Amino acid sequence: MQISATPTHCPYCALQCGMNLTPAPDGTVEVSERADFPVNRGALCGKGRSAPAVLSSRVRLTSPLVRSEGTLVPATWDEALDRIAGELRRTRTEHGPDAVGVFGGGGLTNEKAYTLGKFARVVLGTSQIDYNGRFCMSSAAAAGTKAFGLDRGLPFPLEDIPKTGCVILVGSNLAETMPPSLRFFNELKENGGTLIVVDPRRTKTAEQADLHLAPRPGTDLALALGLLHLVVAEGRVDEEYVAERTAGWEDARAAAMAHWPEYVERITGVSVPQLREAVRMFCEPENAMVLTARGPEQQSKGTDTVGAWINLCLATGRAGRPLSGYGCLTGQGNGQGGREHGQKADQLPGYRKLDDPAARRHVAEVWGVDPDSLPGPGRSAYELLDALGTDIRSLLLMGSNPVVSAPRAAHIEERIKSLDFLAVCDVVLSETAALADVVLPVTQWAEETGTTTNLEGRVLLRRRAITAPDGVRSDLEVMHELADRLGVEKGFPTDPEEVFEELRRASSGGPADYSGITYRRLAEENGVFWPCPSAESQGEDRSEGHPGTPRLFLDRFATPDGRARFVPVSHRASAEEPDDEYPVLLTTGRVVAQYQSGAQTRRVDELNAAAPGPFVELHPRLAARLGAAEGDPVAVVSRRGRAVAPARITTSIRPDTVFMPFHWPGEGRANTLTNPALDPTSRMPEFKACAVRLEAVQS
Repeated sequence: MQISATPTHCPYCALQCGMNLTPAPDGTVEVSERADFPVNRGALCGKGRSAPAVLSSRVRLTSPLVRSEGTLVPATWDEALDRIAGELRRTRTEHGPDAVGVFGGGGLTNEKAYTLGKFARVVLGTSQIDYNGRFCMSSAAAAGTKAFGLDRGLPFPLEDIPKTGCVILVGSNLAETMPPSLRFFNELKENGGTLIVVDPRRTKTAEQADLHLAPRPGTDLALALGLLHLVVAEGRVDEEYVAERTAGWEDARAAAMAHWPEYVERITGVSVPQLREAVRMFCEPENAMVLTARGPEQQSKGTDTVGAWINLCLATGRAGRPLSGYGCLTGQGNGQGGREHGQKADQLPGYRKLDDPAARRHVAEVWGVDPDSLPGPGRSAYELLDALGTDIRSLLLMGSNPVVSAPRAAHIEERIKSLDFLAVCDVVLSETAALADVVLPVTQWAEETGTTTNLEGRVLLRRRAITAPDGVRSDLEVMHELADRLGVEKGFPTDPEEVFEELRRASSGGPADYSGITYRRLAEENGVFWPCPSAESQGEDRSEGHPGTPRLFLDRFATPDGRARFVPVSHRASAEEPDDEYPVLLTTGRVVAQYQSGAQTRRVDELNAAAPGPFVELHPRLAARLGAAEGDPVAVVSRRGRAVAPARITTSIRPDTVFMPFHWPGEGRANTLTNPALDPTSRMPEFKACAVRLEAVQS
């Protein structure tokens, strides 16, 4: 019998590449190209091609585990669920609802993220919920909301990139983090456009650039302000656009003019001729874009930094126009949808604000509860983790591995160990799950149906292709069973489409309005861009469905008066600058063969062969001062701890900077070193710049 392929999407990054899955006679799953999906047009990176390897029972969890006499041992589902419900009930009774924390993930489907937020607020009554997407693009979200009134990673589809005239790509190594997307930038160049890459390292992406700017880590804000200064000085401001479509220009202009080119060169290390060339390349074409990623965002001033790049777009008339604009390259698979529907500390479904009385009334009506019963905003991700074992005594964690991924990770590991109780839902025994009191094995991408929202704001349908092994249940089933045990018998369905139908109602009329989207439409149309309101949510009487919104802001911005807002910003130092004791800067990032904390990809032989472990990338001059040769163990020491990994010596990095990928635990854990200093607006930690010293290690 011929087994048909199931069209679905990759479980990893925010491209959510289309793929086909076919069960093979030997029990494995085969991946094949799906050329009809416009984001990747059939192309897949090594992670996507090898994704079915994690479906194997050899590497994944297939039974609940309960800690007994210090050891995790197999248990029945009833035993595990009863233990979790009992401990959560005890914590609430003894210490109050806010003593229970919930920590989610940017890889959860929209249905799971929505249900997790509802579970925290309705069943547990806790305000203490956030998710690892806070570490991903919260600074860009905050800056975009300030400027445009709405945050959606890209306000246009990726297919617009080859048609513009110039792209400034800030702090993204997409050749390794999102390889299939590189084709859009190659097509840009083939069409006569230009690419400017801003990165302290000469990455594989920077090698493709027409101009590579290599600023000192933590100085992207000064760089953007210096470019805007030159735009003004050279008479390149689009005065008509600024007058018609923006507000606040005079204050932003004054702030930028304090950052003259020679001053910016001293701060960033980017020469004045390079600054002038970047302005020329960006301003001469009719259309241009700025795209940011984690580089400028994961800073204690990330919101201001992104705001400065947005100001550059606004001053030159490059936002809210076809083939122009500012966009953010979301990282996690459902990083966009994950923060829209309620697992973020300050938000309700539909990107509504938790402290907005009208938003609370709307969502409470959908949930069938009193608006006053909903808790207020809670702690952000790092602050929540930092409170474990003190204010927060029990934690329910889904789809995250903060022992590896959180800043100041050794401290966070100790905070997790100090909890009275930890329950983890995961597909593998991650480093965090290994510390839990109860671990629940849950279904994976290929074993469940659900929706995700990719970096373009395109809502997608992942389809179930195979049946999960015996002993594995979905996160929706987990929350249903726990809600029942905790006295809430209704409102937590296990069918994802039923959950999505409720999500549609909850998001209706909100900034991220999904009410006009259905599973049928997603299947037939290959995804739908939000906002996509229903006729009812718009107060209209029409039979045809809303087409969705591939391109935002073409007529007006999402502000009360329809104008974009300039936000005046000024350069300031990173929270931790080098000094005599810690004279070098550390920046962190990813490699092509691993993903995020590596909990899944480190279980794939093919990927481990390509990227077997951590390393310290350093310039030859720095290596010579240290007396280190290629492959020698090098210790990197910050005020928070020490990590050791082999040296990788290259001229592609600045002499004052070292780089470490953050995918591995143990002595090479990069996040042992990173600084949890938080952006005052987004609460994003400063992963991208901290002061360290290097030490030779005797082998």
